[in-house]
Amino acid sequence: MTALPDDVVAYRRTPTFDENSIPAALLRHHATKAGVWGLIHVEAGKLRYEIEETGETQDIAAGDPPAVIMPAIRHRVSPLGDVRFHVEFLRTPEADDDKSRAP
Repeated sequence: MTALPDDVVAYRRTPTFDENSIPAALLRHHATKAGVWGLIHVEAGKLRYEIEETGETQDIAAGDPPAVIMPAIRHRVSPLGDVRFHVEFLRTPEADDDKSRAP
């Protein structure tokens, strides 16, 4: 969908979720803060990533490159059967200076 800026740095990741343990908040439209990016890493199975504003969807399977979550863009995920995935959070140096911007 898009590429990460060169200056983002990883700072956090979620636990690995499966189709039964996905937090309800991830299944509803939500957004990261300004300056905070995400990478959805599918470890097994398949997951759908949907961007609310554009209606764009991306089905991500194990072995695919991670899907990029842009800052402050409303999105959600949906399992497509059995799945295991985690989300890695990255931020720009400006956001890194302001810890209050963490999701």
